[in-house]
Amino acid sequence: MTTPPRSPRLLVLSTVVLAVCGVALLAVPHGQEQPDPGSPPAFATGVPSTAAAAPSVIAAPSRPRAASPSPVAPSALPPHGEGTAGDRAVQQALERAWPADLPSADERELLATGRALLRADATGVGREKWPEIFRHSPAVAPAFAAARFRIQAAIARQDGRPNRAVVHLVWAGMDRGGTFTDLRITDWHFIHTVKKGASAWTP
Repeated sequence: MTTPPRSPRLLVLSTVVLAVCGVALLAVPHGQEQPDPGSPPAFATGVPSTAAAAPSVIAAPSRPRAASPSPVAPSALPPHGEGTAGDRAVQQALERAWPADLPSADERELLATGRALLRADATGVGREKWPEIFRHSPAVAPAFAAARFRIQAAIARQDGRPNRAVVHLVWAGMDRGGTFTDLRITDWHFIHTVKKGASAWTP
């Protein structure tokens, strides 16, 4: 029995169908392919890597602490070497960054003691008032000259709990090498104690 010849139109249609199926198969991904070495690297937009996600500063301890002063814009502070004319701007910047949170009487006591402690520590003047802090005072020469020492600004604030406080001081001074530097920072921490019915802030 002789098979009739196929229609040319059917052959063309079959060829088109096969071509479409071939293109569809090629479009299906066959696993992750290696990038072309000549192509630029792709940047992920999802979860960052461990190194990128790591914080740039050490996390604060879990125990309660006082809120640190908010960052002060450089333009809010006077330039180095401004002298006493810039001290008021430093004081105002501190007060704006760290609002008051202590009774006024406690704040005055803490500021007076903090200033005296800083002067004693830097210049040696008055160290005999705190022998428990400056135990080796005679053997340790003061690091700064009393003549050029100046406290530029100071605030007293709570240090995480009502019975703890910190005095934050900004000061200027000339070291024994003759270098004068201002906008130095020192913190003195205090505990509120009660002895024989009298309360006091102890450094």
